[in-house]
Amino acid sequence: MCQLLGMNCNVPTDICFSFEGFRTRGGLTDVHKDGWGIAFFEGPGCRVFIDVEPSAQSPVAELVRHYPIRSKNVIAHIRKATQGRIALENTHPFQRELWGRYWIFAHNGNLKNFAPILDGSFMPVGDTDSELAFCWLLQRLRVEFGHAMPLRKPMFEFLTDITHEIAAHGEFNFLLSNGNCLYAHCGSKLAYIVRQAPFATAHLKDQDVSVDFSEVTSADDRVTLVATLPLTDNEDWITMTPGTLTLFHDGLPVMNASTA
Repeated sequence: MCQLLGMNCNVPTDICFSFEGFRTRGGLTDVHKDGWGIAFFEGPGCRVFIDVEPSAQSPVAELVRHYPIRSKNVIAHIRKATQGRIALENTHPFQRELWGRYWIFAHNGNLKNFAPILDGSFMPVGDTDSELAFCWLLQRLRVEFGHAMPLRKPMFEFLTDITHEIAAHGEFNFLLSNGNCLYAHCGSKLAYIVRQAPFATAHLKDQDVSVDFSEVTSADDRVTLVATLPLTDNEDWITMTPGTLTLFHDGLPVMNASTA
């Protein structure tokens, strides 16, 4: 199983602490050795770093580890290949443009007998079920809403319907963002935590590293982390219900719906 990590905040925040623990799962504390990637939104722009090397050994991951990029929405992925060879074009997260915004997508799972008909507006570069699902998802959104981004509620409702259709083909945990918010679908396994005042000390599960967030945050900061498995061992992570889609905005879950 691949591993997902997402962050949604009300102010630009760096993900260095969480990434420190997450990256070790790529070949050191876990078996996900088939590549990794991370995307940071900065306004309408987006920085994307991907590598086919295991994240625990990747020089690119080492660069990111020491590069405190501040962002309100981040998506990261470490890969254990199921469909598609180990190659840069098959490495998550994937990026496309829709409605004048970059969209970032990462998937954990395995979709079987999934062969939608694409109209050419969004096409896969690699040969993973994940990138195919991303292209199909964006195509459906474009067909449904035309050339203008819809309001939050109809967008969420339609995305819930598409997710239900795709999830019928297998395990479909995903993170999706356009820089304004973060969508997280729990097909089988996801958890999240909201960090806000009063902040406390957190300790990583995968490394003996701690940080006192009261020393590096302000009272108004709010950060949500979403991960396949909790990253810390002294905080109360919320296990998401399988078959649910959740929308996070400004560091809080604001919409939730069943996709079962």
